[in-house]
Amino acid sequence: MERLILMRHGAAERRGPTGGDFDRALTPQGRIDAVLIGEALAKAGFSPDLALVSEARRAQETWAGANEAFPTARVENRADFYSASSQTVLSVVEEQGPGTVIVVGHNPTLQDLAVGLLKAGGASPALIARVEMRFPPATAVAFNFDEAGRPQLDGLFYAADHGGRGAE
Repeated sequence: MERLILMRHGAAERRGPTGGDFDRALTPQGRIDAVLIGEALAKAGFSPDLALVSEARRAQETWAGANEAFPTARVENRADFYSASSQTVLSVVEEQGPGTVIVVGHNPTLQDLAVGLLKAGGASPALIARVEMRFPPATAVAFNFDEAGRPQLDGLFYAADHGGRGAE
């Protein structure tokens, strides 16, 4: 893996049709924001080779919207990403071959992973604090990895910065 994109699902309804968390759908704004983030990533030059997507409905719907910008990406649905730790996600990502991987999933996992990668890459305390404090739905953060495997921030994308409303 040369590039990694972590994308939190878009804003979701408070309760799913069964009253559970797993089957919560995106709100209309969450659907819009997912498309906007996909377009923003594509415009910035990102083109995932592989999408690792939580099987939760809101993550699946987020990828469906973002995928419009990445129609050639292979998709692997991951039941274990619904409640995975950041280390589990990172381990799965590290098993992938060269290329760009996008993970579509949930908080606190993705936010924790993003903060950990920022710290590992020597990001500024101000940037680390920004991501620690603000990682709303439909946020994406992208990293490049150098030859030694050290992560470097390659972009931070909030739906609100790209014409969406986001959800704080």
